[in-house]
Amino acid sequence: MIKVFGHISPDTDATVSAIVWAWYMNTFSSNKAEAYVLGSLNKETAFVLNKWDVEEPQLLESVNGDDEVVIVDTNNPQELLQNVNDASIVQIIDHHKLTGGLISKKPIDIHIKPLASTATVIYDLMGQHIDSLPTHIEGLILSSILSDTLAFRSPTTTTHDKGIAEKLAKKLNIDIEEYSLEMFNAKSDISDFTDIGLVHLDSKKSSVGDKNVRISVVETMNTKTVLDRLEGIKAAINNVLKDEDDTDGVLFFIIDILKEESTVIIYDQFVKDLVSASFEVEIDDNEDLKLLPGIISRKKQILLLSNGISYN
Repeated sequence: MIKVFGHISPDTDATVSAIVWAWYMNTFSSNKAEAYVLGSLNKETAFVLNKWDVEEPQLLESVNGDDEVVIVDTNNPQELLQNVNDASIVQIIDHHKLTGGLISKKPIDIHIKPLASTATVIYDLMGQHIDSLPTHIEGLILSSILSDTLAFRSPTTTTHDKGIAEKLAKKLNIDIEEYSLEMFNAKSDISDFTDIGLVHLDSKKSSVGDKNVRISVVETMNTKTVLDRLEGIKAAINNVLKDEDDTDGVLFFIIDILKEESTVIIYDQFVKDLVSASFEVEIDDNEDLKLLPGIISRKKQILLLSNGISYN
């Protein structure tokens, strides 16, 4: 049985891509596969699975040398199980930049495309079978594209992503704006998460210049619910830094989906300097928040703007 999974701190695209690709392998290939997640689901993803009557995948805590795995929505070992290279990686399907560090035991099948969602890549891979997809698979793919593109607001959105989403929405009789608002409202409910849980909710590690930075994002339609917890989140960030020897800083972004802007938390000199240099903004000594209009994409804006920054 091939194990299919995405990254730690699974979002809708990672979870849906694992489910859809495992379904595709079981339906149209001789391989048997099962989808897994590497962490707890956020509220949006839980809403999507409930909407399309799909069971939540099991939690996968480790792999071993006997496991065959397919990795979706990442190719970064920092976002995967620590012993992922012990397994036999047979396929990678992704839409992020090539990171390096994953090791295969033999030549493998890799599909990495510059699209907004891994679900879009998977839809293309299905080829002639896209005309016979069951309703729940079409609904999951649509949801995944809307999630990763923030309903086409994100600069990562391509005409291809948008075209597929619109085609599926028409077939499913779904109003994209209404449905995406339902998804984002579900995502905005953070009441069940601890402050440390918010830091890890949608978080990925990345090299920024010569430092290793955890970039955490909370996408919401109500920034006040996050800002009301500012002091607790700052304390949680400091605890994360104490626990993670390989992390030099945490960039915590609160993304307002409808206003299409971000607020980043400033809590020490390193983060202040990093944000100032990356986004070319001035930050006063007494500022603990910085508004960044138009910044809503970690992949295409935050990481690219931070690229090339060097700290001694």
